[in-house]
Amino acid sequence: MITFNNATKQFGDKTVLDNISFSVAGNSSFITILGKSGCGKTTLIRLLAGLEKLQSGDIFINEEKVTGGDRIIIPPHLRNIGIIFQDLALFPHFTTFENIAFGLRLKKVNNYKKIVSDVLNQFNIFSLKDNFPNQLSGGQQQLVALARSLVLNPEILLMDEPLANLDVKLKAQIRNLLKQIVRERNITVIYVTHDHKEAMELSDKILLLDGGKIEFLGTPHEMQQSNNNFVKEFIEL
Repeated sequence: MITFNNATKQFGDKTVLDNISFSVAGNSSFITILGKSGCGKTTLIRLLAGLEKLQSGDIFINEEKVTGGDRIIIPPHLRNIGIIFQDLALFPHFTTFENIAFGLRLKKVNNYKKIVSDVLNQFNIFSLKDNFPNQLSGGQQQLVALARSLVLNPEILLMDEPLANLDVKLKAQIRNLLKQIVRERNITVIYVTHDHKEAMELSDKILLLDGGKIEFLGTPHEMQQSNNNFVKEFIEL
């Protein structure tokens, strides 16, 4: 369960999230944060990850308060959250194997080589294990970033417009892989996008933001049937 309670975030004089409250259940859920550029999508997941502080309000994960007002109670590295930003942030001087192994080695996991080999095989990228990021295609880099996050077995995986720069075929392949991962690993994916068609296809729940406020929270079917004028206009764009 993820809960935002009267959460407000400002940057200077600009209010990015305006006193928002919502709860979404986890456990094999795909939750999309949807909205136009500048509506607060990325800020929301950065707050959930503990990378930003609130001005006021609270954030809970599994009923445990992780952020209270401007105080980070549970630091990012203890929240068991993986995060993939649009730029992927792969280490350019590390091979595919080394990028995926990085977090396991930091945690001093003894059998990290086997764990990395298993995930390389699962993602069908074992043949790329010795390649550097600049030797990989955009889709291959995306798979490496996804593998690097999932190898640490996060409870929650945050993804910020991860497929924006891929072609239609690659997007479809990675979407299918994400659906499979959610089922097999029993994790919650929080997925940021401005593409309502992508949201409709992937999501169990959609949260639609506009100007830092929640316009809609519900299933894709409920969104399709909504009488909210903003929702109807958004999905017709």
